[in-house]
Amino acid sequence: MKLTDLEVSGYLDILKSEAPAPGGGSASALSGAQGAALIAMVCGLTLGREKYSEYHKTCSEAKEEAECLLDSFIAAVDADTEAYNLVAAAYKMPKESDEQKKERSAAIEEGTNKSTEVPLSVMKMAQEGLEIVSGLIGKTNPGAKSDLGVAVLNLHSCARGAWLNVKINLPGIKDDVRAKQYCEIGIKYYHNIDKLVGELYHGIEESI
Repeated sequence: MKLTDLEVSGYLDILKSEAPAPGGGSASALSGAQGAALIAMVCGLTLGREKYSEYHKTCSEAKEEAECLLDSFIAAVDADTEAYNLVAAAYKMPKESDEQKKERSAAIEEGTNKSTEVPLSVMKMAQEGLEIVSGLIGKTNPGAKSDLGVAVLNLHSCARGAWLNVKINLPGIKDDVRAKQYCEIGIKYYHNIDKLVGELYHGIEESI
């Protein structure tokens, strides 16, 4: 069963258990999903209301983008746990012969790469979500400004949590060139996202 098919209480029961997955990576992706859902909600509260007709095109496009992003975040909740499970399974592989050791090492490397790529993709999605919010400032139902602010906070939490998951996996990647690329990509997202969040949250808070 997928984590996202569970009721909230069921998901939280698994999250609080001693099982190592789902963990921070899945929780980060879920924060992103909440952010995307809130963006779609704010757009929905604007669409169809005549007094906000000048914003309808902007909100309609943003809502569609946010809903697509939501689907991607939902998929990432399970993808992160699946990636961890690959690593855990690889470490349990036999290592008696040289061939077994080679296969085990390759499987660990593959799982670790996947465990790094998933949170990197989550950071990318968080940035995309914040860019959607940026295009909505001053163009939505003003009564939902706080919801847009909470979307920003969820996307920020998502990105920072995903970055921690990237960082913790980097030492386990044997390919130094690939590890460096992952790190550089993550740092770029991190700084872009921090800049966006600073601008967006401050602007929303000041407007309320």
